[in-house]
Amino acid sequence: MENNKYPPAYPHDAITELFPDVYWVQGSIKLGPGMRLNRNMLIVRNGSELTLINPIRLESPEEQVLLSMGQIKHVLRLGDFHGLDDAYYVDKFDADFWSQEGQVSYPSPSPDHIISKNIEPPMPGAEFFVFSSATAPESALFLKDKRLLITTDAIQYYTEWTYTTLLTRLVMPLLGFKKGLLIGPPWIKKVTPKGGSMRGDFERLLELEFDHLIAAHGSLLRDDARSRLKEVVDNTFPPG
Repeated sequence: MENNKYPPAYPHDAITELFPDVYWVQGSIKLGPGMRLNRNMLIVRNGSELTLINPIRLESPEEQVLLSMGQIKHVLRLGDFHGLDDAYYVDKFDADFWSQEGQVSYPSPSPDHIISKNIEPPMPGAEFFVFSSATAPESALFLKDKRLLITTDAIQYYTEWTYTTLLTRLVMPLLGFKKGLLIGPPWIKKVTPKGGSMRGDFERLLELEFDHLIAAHGSLLRDDARSRLKEVVDNTFPPG
């Protein structure tokens, strides 16, 4: 497949270091006419190997910066509703692809490794968390040594609206989005089993000892992510 057969690179920032050997790119995705939304790619370096988490395609100059950092060895899709640029990296760089089974939004590529709570991620000192009650595949990656939780749509944190167009900003409050830490409103509505609850999954998640959180949308939340998420979970799933 030629490169022009893949979706184009949308506007994005430069690669920025968040923690030692953990980097991010804040980019964007076009949703429709006049509608653009922020999205993030995380990059974890392990020696000479790079793992791309929720990948976004980069413009050629920044792609060369990425390649100078190491070999693109693994591509991780943590949520079913993301995956636009996975095939580009898997095909072009012959990277191993990781995802849960049952991908619907982007059925390809086929996974080389099935994400589950029992499989080890492709970097040391990490573990997968799976939202086992969700009706669509959704997982998270916990980097233990960094005390960093990486999510997709389940949990998001917003401080500003970079790469989010005015029309999108007008629509987002109608969907339940606001600044601060939140459980993704459209996501929770779509993946909650009929007559069920996702609270048990979030209670299991809160057993992980993370301090920081970053999602596929929004900003990095430093230092008090776990305590703040506990409050959000209590407010989202009141006892009753």
